[in-house]
Amino acid sequence: MEGKIELRKSADISLQKQCFQAVRTHFTALGIEAVLDLPTPLLKDLLPHLTACQLDEIQPALNKRGLSTYSGWVEILRDLVGLSRALDFRTEAEAKHEVMLRLFTSVFYGLSSNYVLKNSTNLKSNSFLSSAAKSIHHFILIPCMHQALQALTTNQQPLLVLLEKHIRSVHVSHLLLTLRKPQAVLYVLHRLLDHGITTNLVVSIDSALDLAWLLHGRGSQYVNTELKNLFSFPHVLQSSPANSSLDVESTASGKSDNVIPCKRVKLYSESVEKEEDPSDVPNFTLDPQVLCHTFSPCDGPSAGACTFGQITHLEIRTCGPDSLKVLGFSLPTFFCLQSLSLHSKSIFRELDVLEFAGVLQQLSDSGCSSLVHLGIGLLPHVGLMKTLLNASPRLTSLCVEFQTAIWGPQFNLDRAGTAEPNTSDLPLEKLTVKIIQLQSDLHFLTSVLRRSPHLASLHITGMRLPTGCSQSQLLSTLSESNHSLKVLTFEDIKLCDCLPDILKLLRGCMLEELSFNDCRLLEKCINPEKSLVELVAALKMPSLHSLSLAQNRLAKNVCVLAELFSGQSQSSLKQLDIRSNFIQPADLLEFAKRLMIHPPPHRLTLDLRKNPGDRDPETWNTALKRLQPSSFLLVEGWKSTDTMVDHISNM
Repeated sequence: MEGKIELRKSADISLQKQCFQAVRTHFTALGIEAVLDLPTPLLKDLLPHLTACQLDEIQPALNKRGLSTYSGWVEILRDLVGLSRALDFRTEAEAKHEVMLRLFTSVFYGLSSNYVLKNSTNLKSNSFLSSAAKSIHHFILIPCMHQALQALTTNQQPLLVLLEKHIRSVHVSHLLLTLRKPQAVLYVLHRLLDHGITTNLVVSIDSALDLAWLLHGRGSQYVNTELKNLFSFPHVLQSSPANSSLDVESTASGKSDNVIPCKRVKLYSESVEKEEDPSDVPNFTLDPQVLCHTFSPCDGPSAGACTFGQITHLEIRTCGPDSLKVLGFSLPTFFCLQSLSLHSKSIFRELDVLEFAGVLQQLSDSGCSSLVHLGIGLLPHVGLMKTLLNASPRLTSLCVEFQTAIWGPQFNLDRAGTAEPNTSDLPLEKLTVKIIQLQSDLHFLTSVLRRSPHLASLHITGMRLPTGCSQSQLLSTLSESNHSLKVLTFEDIKLCDCLPDILKLLRGCMLEELSFNDCRLLEKCINPEKSLVELVAALKMPSLHSLSLAQNRLAKNVCVLAELFSGQSQSSLKQLDIRSNFIQPADLLEFAKRLMIHPPPHRLTLDLRKNPGDRDPETWNTALKRLQPSSFLLVEGWKSTDTMVDHISNM
């Protein structure tokens, strides 16, 4: 009898799937109203079967009814990037933007993927590009894809106008000025940076020439002749393979027989009248100021005044010494810059960092600085954090990454060795410190924490102390000096001997998000279950809504976490991350049973990825079914054949 029931269920599911596929195929013929008339449970089951275009069309109406299209976007992401990465996007907005950005980039540049190939009928159309352009706020510029960018200046000008209205961030991923035909690329950048709403610039190239072109006039108040010369024509022509195709005199003259609005590319000249390829017309300049005037004047009363767009957020992902020098020219008067992030694949030289700190000091001393966020790495040692904070004392956010340099002497960072240490309060609200080295001196961090009474977010990764030392001093400092903490993340830090200090910290603050990832919390506990019970009792604070205990080898003790929702003082948690804890099926089932007795007050997002559910699939699936009424589950398969991962998780 049971076999017949299972066969019937399987047949029903198969029939339902065929119906969903039919709706997907004939979505336009059915009409959106017919789809919306489906019962809500059936509509929810349908979402993962729809295309990106269909989800985009149906989303506004569903949102008005209080329904989310999240499951549909995640299903597409699963196809694009795999399940594990797809589940990292926790909200409908995040998942949709990631889908639309990936698909727009693929379709616009003609890049192939399995999803694009399977859905080419729906995706390879101007209507999809227009819809996606309204949904994304980030544009990836790939200069070598010249034809796609050239199209934005001709038959796809309406798409360029849409991008101007929606793109807030541009990512330049390849060299610009050494291209054989840079005209269309530079013009698209000009339109986004100077005519659109883009204020965020991401650069993944270490090119002083390109960086100078990108920054010039878009924030710096002082015109430095050396910087200007970096992108003057004679310099570019010496290094560019395009030197034979650029006519300097005709470009600089800006002559034109046609009057075309500035926001349209000027593709007309005598050669165009002869029906030559517009992309070969040498009527562009590499100087952004002249570039504006190469085109006919802007529309409106201020015709001819094509102003530069300001850059408020700058991120250089491949920052070398040459890029630092360009910043040295611009930064002292880059008054509109609010956020600066610099990352180098190799360790910065200490002297270069000290010179950069001097430039920051000039910007700070001007009294006109807007810079509040600074991110920089890789730094050669932790002492440089103090140098950067002293150089730019108005920062509210600092992100630093350190890696021990194996070369060169260590300089005394206090310029005057007898100088009194700076003890004035810092306005820091967010601090992120990542350390990739064998041992660290804790004092460099605790001294900064004591000066940061307004700190609301702290993220520390990888801090190793000398043998015999404990992180209790760090936790005590937080308890004493940082009462405003809302977000606390410890990652890859040994805290197994710090339970009393952790409990004291938790009882004295009102955290909203807490992460102990790979912190070996129970490693040396005589009674791990008892220690976890104490921790759970301290975690029952009404403010806490997100908790991560990933990679702490909770194993069978996971059932204790259900006590978060028992008793008079219940937790208000909405997110619980217990990935990579070697939770076996029987342990998860026990946790599920206890959670059924004391269900969470809010639907819980429960992350169970990278736990060995395949050791007993039946029990694991039973546990998942019991958890589903109270939890939104993030689950990924585990391969027990991977013995190394298995061993590490069970240590």
